[in-house]
Amino acid sequence: MSEGSGDDRDYKKHYSEESFWEKLKKHAMNAGKKAVYAALLSYYAVQNPSVPFKAKMTIYGALGYLILPVDLVPDFLPAVGYGDDLAALLYAVGTIATYLNKEVKENALGKMAEWFGPVPREDRDILEVDATIVEVEKGIDEAAGGGSNPK
Repeated sequence: MSEGSGDDRDYKKHYSEESFWEKLKKHAMNAGKKAVYAALLSYYAVQNPSVPFKAKMTIYGALGYLILPVDLVPDFLPAVGYGDDLAALLYAVGTIATYLNKEVKENALGKMAEWFGPVPREDRDILEVDATIVEVEKGIDEAAGGGSNPK
């Protein structure tokens, strides 16, 4: 899924805030913390008015794909069912890495605590998603000439 591609727009039409919360609440335990955290980061980041329109379309595309009842790997399959959804969400999170500020992460972790109980920041699933974000930010910094990205 490339930023702003037709595929993004196709999946975006399946996104609604109501459907997002319904699916996430219903399937949070099956999807796992990593997918839920990536979805929540995407959801809270897209609320930020400084996120560019094209990036928001990518996010909505990934969130629409998550909500879609039929996708490449059926969600009901144990262990792998949400793997394709996670890949789409991590791609979307990567497109907005520079917009994932402390407030976005705290909102996502707060919602996770409601569903999973207290989630320590050193949780392996959280760390893996955060590491993906850091790698993307590092690549952006290097491409921009090594400047730092203040948060």
